[in-house]
Amino acid sequence: MAEDSSLTNTYPAILVGLRTDESDDEFEHSMEELASLAEACDLSVRSTLTQTLPHPENATWIGSGKADELKYLVRGTGADYAVCLGNLTPNQMKNLQKIIEIEVWDRTRLILEIFSRRARTREAKLQVESAYLQYMLPRLSGMWQHLGRQSGGGGSRANKGIGEKQIELDRRQISKRLAELRRELGEIDRTRNVQRNGRLNNSLINVALVGYTNAGKSSLMNRLLSMCESSSDVASDKKVFEKDMLFATLDTSIRKIDIPGRRPFLLSDTVGFIEDIPHSLIKAFRSTLSEVKFSDILLIVMDSSDPHHKDHKRVTEEVLRDLDSDSIPRIYVYNKSDLRDNIPRPVSDSEENAVYISTRTGYGIEELLNKLFELLTHESQSIDVIIPYTDGEIISRIHSEGVNISEEYEEAGTHISAVVPAPLAGYINSKYTPSESL
Repeated sequence: MAEDSSLTNTYPAILVGLRTDESDDEFEHSMEELASLAEACDLSVRSTLTQTLPHPENATWIGSGKADELKYLVRGTGADYAVCLGNLTPNQMKNLQKIIEIEVWDRTRLILEIFSRRARTREAKLQVESAYLQYMLPRLSGMWQHLGRQSGGGGSRANKGIGEKQIELDRRQISKRLAELRRELGEIDRTRNVQRNGRLNNSLINVALVGYTNAGKSSLMNRLLSMCESSSDVASDKKVFEKDMLFATLDTSIRKIDIPGRRPFLLSDTVGFIEDIPHSLIKAFRSTLSEVKFSDILLIVMDSSDPHHKDHKRVTEEVLRDLDSDSIPRIYVYNKSDLRDNIPRPVSDSEENAVYISTRTGYGIEELLNKLFELLTHESQSIDVIIPYTDGEIISRIHSEGVNISEEYEEAGTHISAVVPAPLAGYINSKYTPSESL
């Protein structure tokens, strides 16, 4: 896939880390991830400043002495942004920004900026705008500190300065826009429900790719698409954007995977997760991530070459619990195994549904498909129904997706017994008359 060339300018930045009770390894990993996030947002890291405190300082987050040190570091490096590891209060951000005289971003703002640049569909753009406005609403005072109390006269409103008046106007505009966004997103959600019901009625198995950002979900989807029976040109058009960076893609993509000799299924590529993802973004993307809730099987993709992949697995499962999706059957897919010195095996019996793959070389893909369809068999159900002769399409689906088929032709229609995927069984049992032998 061609890389996104729309984001080419980089801006100098300083990373600022505050360590409280984290271990050396945890803090170092967090700073490395912050640097990767900055890179994904086209920021060029000029320097890093760290501070150790029992807890964040109320006024400036890192303390006044460290804030002064940061000010001189800003002047020496010519940085345009200071990016902080942590989520600053509006007051901390305003005070720190006043001292160092450049724009201050916390981790939430950085992630929001990345999401705003990566959003492509109308829904994703609206969701990001909603989260961004919710983030900015309590921080408006820092934006208008250059406008002081310049008005006089009687009454409380007459005593408000230009800056305060502007803040009130902005708050009203933001509140109005948030209401508009809620209505628009509600309409999109209703449309998605109609589309989802259509997919469920098609009775194809729904498989969702989930996992930490940059684990290789999009790469796995593209690898499976390349194995489909479609022509190479069509398969290329269906492929999704992939790149070795955090949050390369945001929009949920759904593709039909029809590999010769295998049962076809629908595959969803969802937005990647990350540690301490901003709550507003979880809420904003809940409707997009709701595709996960309607999945029959989850493929939890992890970067097995990352020494922190166990933490990434924990974060993924925490998000799945938050989405009420922790009971869905799953396969743990350890990607990038070609980057390890040797091919590892599952570390415990609890991960018997684990498989090690490489989307780059194709290693383990067949094993993954075997495990997937083995699990699908366990998730199948028996049917024994009479289908009218006019509904030949349903019988065709049973033939293509089911096993152990037996048919008898009766006056009311085709008496058919089969083992089919659970979604198809539910649809058939709700629509057609069970045979008298049941």
